Amino acid sequence: MRKLLVTGGHGKLATEIIKANKEYSILAPSKDEMDITCLTSVTDYLAQHNPDIVIHAGAYTRPMSKHQENADISIKTNIVGTCNVVLACIERQCKLVYISTDYVYPGTQGDYDEDSPLSPYTGNNDGLTKYGWSKLGGECAVQMYDNSLILRACICDRPFPHKKAAVDVKKSLLFNDEAAEIILKLLGHTGVINVGGPPRSVYDFALENDHTTEKLSREDIEDVSIAPNTTMDISKLNRILNT
Repeated sequence: MRKLLVTGGHGKLATEIIKANKEYSILAPSKDEMDITCLTSVTDYLAQHNPDIVIHAGAYTRPMSKHQENADISIKTNIVGTCNVVLACIERQCKLVYISTDYVYPGTQGDYDEDSPLSPYTGNNDGLTKYGWSKLGGECAVQMYDNSLILRACICDRPFPHKKAAVDVKKSLLFNDEAAEIILKLLGHTGVINVGGPPRSVYDFALENDHTTEKLSREDIEDVSIAPNTTMDISKLNRILNT
């Protein structure tokens, strides 16, 4: 059986990928077993276990304000850590799938396709902007390796984790479990693919799954400035899934 290594193996998306998997022998190392911020740790683990595919889902994420407060950790994990994973995959010549984010797009007009210009939403140049830059920094390294796939995903925990949701923020949200099923169907591809659902407000997405969700606006969110529209064109994804 082919081996699939999932970084961030104890995170929510990685957990859903592992649950949805029916084809691969799974490797899901803890940080003690494989520390992505240490190149030797990554190369040694890959040399020992020899995976066929690496899904790099490990990242420094929420709360987004952390990326402003702890920029050094964000850089070490999301940029340097991703560089280390890329270098190890190059050495072993194994396939790399990198989980990126819709936050690499400007977030002002929406309907971004895979060839749209990349520049995270400026806003107040706060933690959310810094998170977008950290993930885009990771993309730069992944683009240097031809046997790779970048998935710009817009995903959310199930159930929706907040009591309130913005009516004036549009995204292409999917739940983690839905995204996991899709990701496993894309492992044979290379390049860049947007992974998300239909465009709608975050409030409409949340309300569909929890009718008690209350409304709020972007102005009510104090810790970070939220891009108004990071919706993605998912026609490429739909073509692949419908083939």
